[in-house]
Amino acid sequence: MTPLAVSDYTVVSALGHGRAPTLQALRAGRSGLRQVDFETATLGAWLGVVDGIEALDWRADLADFDCRNNRLAELGLRADAFSSSVRRAAARFGAARIGVFLGTSTSGILQTELAYRRRDAVSGALPADLHYAETHNTYSVARYVRQALDLRGPACVVSTACSSSAKVFGQAARLIELGLIDAAVVGGVDSLCLTTLYGFQALELVSPEICRPWDAQRRGLSIGEAAAFALLERDAAAPLAWLLGCGESSDGHHMSSPHPEGAGAALAMRQALAQAGCTPADVSYINLHGTGTPGNDAAEDRGVVSVFGRDTPCSSTKGYTGHTLGAAGGVEAVVSMLALQDGLLPAGLNVRQIDPTLQSNYLTQARQGRLERVASNSFGFGGSNACLLFGAAP
Repeated sequence: MTPLAVSDYTVVSALGHGRAPTLQALRAGRSGLRQVDFETATLGAWLGVVDGIEALDWRADLADFDCRNNRLAELGLRADAFSSSVRRAAARFGAARIGVFLGTSTSGILQTELAYRRRDAVSGALPADLHYAETHNTYSVARYVRQALDLRGPACVVSTACSSSAKVFGQAARLIELGLIDAAVVGGVDSLCLTTLYGFQALELVSPEICRPWDAQRRGLSIGEAAAFALLERDAAAPLAWLLGCGESSDGHHMSSPHPEGAGAALAMRQALAQAGCTPADVSYINLHGTGTPGNDAAEDRGVVSVFGRDTPCSSTKGYTGHTLGAAGGVEAVVSMLALQDGLLPAGLNVRQIDPTLQSNYLTQARQGRLERVASNSFGFGGSNACLLFGAAP
């Protein structure tokens, strides 16, 4: 593919609002995870909770969209003045020439969960102030972002579990290459909700301790929430990074478990390299999906080693933010671009002892150095896999 300019990007997570606090935490090896409860879910788990959601002011003309997920999206639009960058692009290309492609898993389902507590005692009807289409519906977050930014280009939401907000980069790149749009807002938003917390607990995937990817005694994931956005443009005067390749695959091995040899993951990584015209040796660092579950880490390790060998430095940043599910691909993309800009190879947190059965070059101490290309892995339930390859801007 033709390298595509990333003219701006931002993230809001448990580490803070924007690029600067995120980078500071990555440099310092500081986690944003806290052992807290959420709503009625008293699981004793470590969560990546975003501060400031409830206190956010809200536009009266967008009142029907008000929910935790769209509030999180709004925090993302405000961080690093990202919305201003989008408006400058709209002034340049026209609002109809900018697409919105976002990933999410549960969207605003919390709004419906809360509404169920207020059902009519006789009929069981949900309250009239529940605006399903603007909050709970999967498309609602893209609809909100499109309307909040006054954009009129094509828009959609991808919901392929934890690969969702990585796959949208490829979707936008294809539409730009076809000449249908000139720029796109891409990324993902996923907020905490009871369905997610109780669902992953039922699957026995939530760790009772802080998540520790690649550790010999890892026990599962820590769940977080986040909003991550990037602005892709056909051309940009001063890009912050370049999108070089987007690899996607679907191995369909199992509903919730990856292919044990990481076959689909490896295919996605090879496709990203092929699109970028790169070899494995050209990649300076890999931001792993690295959930901290025994099976997922083992499968990803095998996939990475089969493509890159055992020398390429890699780490998971789930120990900082938690697993942000549908937003994970966007968060991982932002971390990858921060690594390129700052020359930072972040350490994987909370490792007591590297699992001796895992063979990749996992970093437990941060490194500093010039990075040319970074790969970002995002893998979801059902064997949906994505790998993004980013290059440093001059």
